Amino acid sequence: MDIRKFSLPEIIFGHGSMEYTGSYALQLGAKKVFVVSDPGLERSGWVGKLIEVLEASALKWVYYSNVSSNPRDYEVHLGADLYKAEGADVVIGLGGGSPLDMAKGVATVASNGGIIQDYEGANLIIRPLPPMIFLPSTAGSGSDISQFAIITDVARKVKMSLISRSLTPNVSIIDPEMLSTAGDDLIVTSAVDALSHAVESYVSLIAHTLTETQAVKAMHLILDNLKPALKTRDPLAMENLSMAAVAAGMSFSNASLGACHAIAHSLGGFFDTTHGMVHPVLLPAVMSYNLPACEAKMATIGEIVLGKRLSSSLQTAEGGIKRLKEIFLELGTAVHFREIVDDETAFPQICEMATKDACLLTNPRPAKAEELLSICQEVW
Repeated sequence: MDIRKFSLPEIIFGHGSMEYTGSYALQLGAKKVFVVSDPGLERSGWVGKLIEVLEASALKWVYYSNVSSNPRDYEVHLGADLYKAEGADVVIGLGGGSPLDMAKGVATVASNGGIIQDYEGANLIIRPLPPMIFLPSTAGSGSDISQFAIITDVARKVKMSLISRSLTPNVSIIDPEMLSTAGDDLIVTSAVDALSHAVESYVSLIAHTLTETQAVKAMHLILDNLKPALKTRDPLAMENLSMAAVAAGMSFSNASLGACHAIAHSLGGFFDTTHGMVHPVLLPAVMSYNLPACEAKMATIGEIVLGKRLSSSLQTAEGGIKRLKEIFLELGTAVHFREIVDDETAFPQICEMATKDACLLTNPRPAKAEELLSICQEVW
């Protein structure tokens, strides 16, 4: 019998759950918290509401919002310097994947020293991180659940993957009310990101029953609730999207990902593309590439997408991939790379970088740079 592990934070889920942030910070010994978010969350009022919650618990705070859509190494270092200068003791991340990954980066450098590049790869964080409480504002990134952080090395134009149990926050507070201020584009790209987490972790080489169960649940929730959430902002549909992101996060944090994310990370490092825009382009093509290596699992995904099983596993898998492309078109996402980047000549370099991404190690079908380039050319 194989030995498996399953890591996750303490999870608080439900409408109005942000109100518990102060009490959890106090439980973790906080006297002065370091809040990481971004200007978008400031404008929507959520940063102000969080500060009110913290002040109601008599907590001091310092705020850091120097966060790009793809968090930069130098932003991490500036944040770590501020954390230490202010004598903060607990990190609170509020936002989508960018502020949450930034919070992880700041916590890592502030506690372990050096530069963020020192921790690129798996299990390189030695010293304990300060306690972390995360509040996701989107239903997609899974950073509030996961053992991953993605930080851009600006000089190398590389999105670095940091992987460590230390990067799993102590507490994830998931308040679906925060989705109420999200626009359609953000809801769609976040949901497709979560869907790609679920699909890739489900077929991962290190998937197991605990991760597969969460991945399948996430796929069902996203496909059943995304369109109702967009059409009417139905509270139950929005809540289900939040739960899907949690389930997908549980899955990929423990089973990792695959070629879709390996290419997406390299593309984002080179072109500074928004992460969620890449997956509708890549996911069906990567699924088709992986199909020979995991036909039974792809057929299960196809059955979820189609709502039925066709006459064979292969037909069901192919039918599901075809339908997924149609769904992305119906949602109005980009489905070709030429819609989001303008330099096809960079793809050989991007695919070479992708072969060094940790996510590629668990892709169900081996892929060299040449195979990855063929996938990218197919969807150009």
